[in-house]
Amino acid sequence: MSDTATLPVTISDNAARRIATILARSQDADSLRISVEGGGCSGFSYKYDLTHEREEDDLVLERDGARVLIDQVSLAYLEGSVVDFVDDLMGQSFQIRNPNAVAACGCGTSFSV
Repeated sequence: MSDTATLPVTISDNAARRIATILARSQDADSLRISVEGGGCSGFSYKYDLTHEREEDDLVLERDGARVLIDQVSLAYLEGSVVDFVDDLMGQSFQIRNPNAVAACGCGTSFSV
């Protein structure tokens, strides 16, 4: 999918590379599922799971060997977001730049809308 401007969620180059690497090493998963759950210090938290199970109404994002699945409930919270992978002095992590979040915790794993 080359036209990322029309996608509801975008995967950065760094995230696509890291997801593809993780999936290539996995023997029983072909996708990374990103979901939003209640909880965390700011109200909602991001959850990442390796899976091979796809639901019929999942949003499927594919880029450079990376496949990301997002369920419709989570998509409502993630609309317009960019999934990124950061490797810096604080460590390595997936980070979601979410325009819907009005507040986030310091580590970036939870947010409120």
